[in-house]
Amino acid sequence: MKTREEALKYGLSFPDTYTDRPFRDQNWQLVRYRGSNKAFLWTYERDGFINLNVKVEPEKAFFWRKIYASVIPGYHQNKEHWNTIILDGSIPDKDVKLMIAESYELISDSPSRRIFEAVKKIPYGHVATYSQVAELAGDRKMARAVGNALHRNPDPDHIPCYRVVNAKGELAGEFAFGGPGAQAKRLEAEGVMVSDGRVDLRRYQWKPDTE
Repeated sequence: MKTREEALKYGLSFPDTYTDRPFRDQNWQLVRYRGSNKAFLWTYERDGFINLNVKVEPEKAFFWRKIYASVIPGYHQNKEHWNTIILDGSIPDKDVKLMIAESYELISDSPSRRIFEAVKKIPYGHVATYSQVAELAGDRKMARAVGNALHRNPDPDHIPCYRVVNAKGELAGEFAFGGPGAQAKRLEAEGVMVSDGRVDLRRYQWKPDTE
């Protein structure tokens, strides 16, 4: 990703977003979340490159800066909560998109963000059902939304969507991250027995109330 157009197009792919040019300087183009009118993606040209400002959790801010020299403290913004991404071609598209997605989740406080935070709580060696995750995210009725959100998991390495199964303990038929069989392999690596595409909820379901 090197162009402003690519960045804006990706920013606008998230629900309830729109572009804005709040300054007289047309160099600055933003993408805002309609629910709060807050910007989660700032785009501008500087020193010959398109730059993106994205919101970030403080601990993640330094993580990204350490990995990529082209991720620096937020230009003209709070250095603890914002990063600047310089689109010089040195950062893989998947990581640029991940940083934009993380910014959107922080700004919007969307159901998806609550779902992802709930999934992060499922302990190693346990599973939770879609409805259980929905309840932890604040609304048991949005179990279907859990499936949709996990299918577009922005950070599968840290959001363990493979630990989520249906009400019968059945695994996803087509696991999005790794393909068929990947979900079972990851669960089995944690000591969770999988038989005929199903886990025993009586044995492996996470019961937070007992912890």
